[in-house]
Amino acid sequence: MKQQSREKHGREESHDHHIHHGTHGTHHHERVSLNRTALMATVHCLTGCTIGEILGMVIGTVLGWGSWPTVALAVVLAFFFGYTMTLWPLRQAGMAWGTALGLAFASDTLSMTTMEIVDNAIMVAIPGAMDAGLGTVLFWGSLIVSLIVAGIAAFPVNRWLIARGKGHALVHAHHGC
Repeated sequence: MKQQSREKHGREESHDHHIHHGTHGTHHHERVSLNRTALMATVHCLTGCTIGEILGMVIGTVLGWGSWPTVALAVVLAFFFGYTMTLWPLRQAGMAWGTALGLAFASDTLSMTTMEIVDNAIMVAIPGAMDAGLGTVLFWGSLIVSLIVAGIAAFPVNRWLIARGKGHALVHAHHGC
């Protein structure tokens, strides 16, 4: 009887271990999938922000604008291009403007806001970066560093949003973000 009990107990332990291991594997897969989705969302938003930031910084610098008007233009253009990158595929899929705009605003605003705050704070904080000419390593190096750090800062924001069914999780079903 004790042998039977041990065998039964051993099978239960083995079964429990298998279930736990299987669940652990599922959680690992979900975590990897969540990280991958958050990374793709971050790259997506960072691409739009980068286009706008570079155009804004270049235009402001060429026109001889001060730091704050240049930053303002860069932010406006970053949001424009960021939202456009989400809107374009939604509209191509036949989604109505109102629905597409609502999804773009809901999915991108917090991520792009995070990126813009970090990116522009770094550009303003680096001595001389905003006044450096377009042909200088200081200008381009500062801009590249600021965008990389902005992307790193936005990743956990996107991951948090997606884990809660927000952010790019809202548009994921509508286009291949």
